[in-house]
Amino acid sequence: MRIARSIPELRILLKTLKERSGRIGFVPTMGYLHEGHESLIRHCKTRCDSVVVSVFVNPTQFGAEEDFSRYPQDMERDQALCLNQEVTALFIPDLKEIYPTGFSTFIDPGPMGEVLCGKFRPGHFRGVTTVVGKLMNIVQPDLAFFGQKDLQQAAIIRRMVRDMNLPVELVVTPTIREADGLAISSRNAYLSAEDRQRALCISRALFAAEDAYRSGVRSACKLIDTARRLLTDLDELQYCELVDALTMDPIGGNVERLAGLCVAGMVRATRLIDNVLLSEASDPTNLLSLVGLPE
Repeated sequence: MRIARSIPELRILLKTLKERSGRIGFVPTMGYLHEGHESLIRHCKTRCDSVVVSVFVNPTQFGAEEDFSRYPQDMERDQALCLNQEVTALFIPDLKEIYPTGFSTFIDPGPMGEVLCGKFRPGHFRGVTTVVGKLMNIVQPDLAFFGQKDLQQAAIIRRMVRDMNLPVELVVTPTIREADGLAISSRNAYLSAEDRQRALCISRALFAAEDAYRSGVRSACKLIDTARRLLTDLDELQYCELVDALTMDPIGGNVERLAGLCVAGMVRATRLIDNVLLSEASDPTNLLSLVGLPE
């Protein structure tokens, strides 16, 4: 595994990889790598000849009162995980490498970035689209891999790729969970044992709604109510909404297309998000990786 800490260093390495005529896959991360990231890397390895992973805690996607300064980091563990997964190249830029002095150009995600998490984290997706756009331009991969757990992020990046004519295929992979159902997240490290037990109400609520859907319930209101009734262990429920999984538009009436039931809430000071896909397809996650978007 090669480690690059500057853009010129990475581009020299990427030039060599591209000359081999193989496909380059890219997994952007903020570090503190876990089983979810491992899953992304494994999916990348099945479809690409070279795997590039980036580790960069992006300050522009954090609000003033959020956890940028204490976001969990363990670079030694991250490097070991990437080495064990036979990653081709690990890109570890510092802040000035991504945001040089005088940086002032951002990518606006539009209305899709103002709903759900965007409503509670103003400017968050502006930072996400900007850093992902920059990283895709730096790496210029053939495929880029993202997790279903960040469903709104995947939808926004998919839209950005289309709108900006970026020559990259977006691949979305299923959410990886602990044995008890909790969606794996770097922020789970903030949870005490007691808080972690309370956090399980999120996945239980989503699974209950998913079971209702599978039993024939199609009413958006009934599915949302099924989930909401089980979210009482949260200190704050920010949202529990049923949306079009590709556009983030709210679904009223009955579920008739690929839908995402999305939840965000607080367990003490820790903000957690999760979702399930509702579809008659046997593997609805595959539908998230479609190149096209509904108009």
